[in-house]
Amino acid sequence: MRKMLLAVLSRVLQTPAAAAAAGKTASRVMVASRNYADFANEATFEMKKCDLHRLEEGPSTTAVMTREEGLQYYKTMQTIRRMELKADQLYKQKIIRGFCHLYDGQEACCVGIEAAIKPTDHVITAYRAHGFTYTRGVPVREILTELTGRKGGCAKGKGGSMHMYTKNFYGGNGIVGAQVPLGAGIALACKYFGKNEICLTLYGDGAANQGQIFETFNMAALWKLPCIFICENNRYGMGTSVERAAASTDYYRRGDFIPGLRVDGMDVLCVREATKFAAEHCRSGKGPIVMELQTYRYHGHSMSDPGISYRTREEIQEVRSKSDPITLLKDRMVNNNLASIEELKDIDVAVRKEIEEAAQFATTDPEPPLEELCQHIYFNEPPFEVRGPNQWISYKSTS
Repeated sequence: MRKMLLAVLSRVLQTPAAAAAAGKTASRVMVASRNYADFANEATFEMKKCDLHRLEEGPSTTAVMTREEGLQYYKTMQTIRRMELKADQLYKQKIIRGFCHLYDGQEACCVGIEAAIKPTDHVITAYRAHGFTYTRGVPVREILTELTGRKGGCAKGKGGSMHMYTKNFYGGNGIVGAQVPLGAGIALACKYFGKNEICLTLYGDGAANQGQIFETFNMAALWKLPCIFICENNRYGMGTSVERAAASTDYYRRGDFIPGLRVDGMDVLCVREATKFAAEHCRSGKGPIVMELQTYRYHGHSMSDPGISYRTREEIQEVRSKSDPITLLKDRMVNNNLASIEELKDIDVAVRKEIEEAAQFATTDPEPPLEELCQHIYFNEPPFEVRGPNQWISYKSTS
């Protein structure tokens, strides 16, 4: 194969003009040939050790990642990052309205979690839900179209940023901490029906002080529910730092009688291995477990928050330069010969194209018609009229 390539190149490069014209072609040929021959199939990586609570052993501090897995993680995280940046742009153009909480910076959390569980497992989260909506299987086009309130969105344009759903994904919940009892209920259903399934219930550090969370911990422990309670600690609850909001910032210990572990949430492999460990704990009948993911959001709490009134630009830039989850994965793959810079750039180009096409659809798709305003209240029943929302309906008393 190499001899054939060299022969082709020598013939092409016989004239200076041809050599100049063939420069890019030659480089593409060499890159393409490397894609199939020179890359490693897998590599082993060292990871930060997890802090443990009521556990004798924790997740492994080494992880094996195949080339195929690495490319998939990279593409997924890059897609989420670009999708959120596009949502930021559309919001500032007033095409997206209402509440909008972006996930950029935290991509390793949702991607690592999804890599460790089964499609039949269940996930419920708070209002920063775009990343999990994508990893659970909703296409970018449907997410952006939901954000713009169009009928092609994953919730028919009626849910917006905080209320997106798909099979085994229960949102997207707007009330702080309210999804945690619901997640325990899903876990109870898993146990009741005797399925080897678990529920991953996510909440933020801002919700961690909610009383309903501790009530749920107690019930989940008593009933040994197969539930992983995951605190995405991005260091700020709205505009309040964790140090100012919580007497104890060891969120993985908050379960008290429930085992817990604290994980580097900026490392997709660390999140993956910790989630595998926690999932096995739940599936083996040991009951719930608490997992704290130490992560960081680049945007403010929501689009109405500039994000720099309670933290400095230098702080944000330091996290970007030292702990960015996409950059960390990229460096690992390139340094361990799992991918080339050129190959990852090609993925970046393809992702940008996908996002632009999705945004084009999201801004041109029609809004849901007025007559559908009260539909889809129940998924398995025909539409019915609801008193109040439609001013053109006339009512009369039947008494």
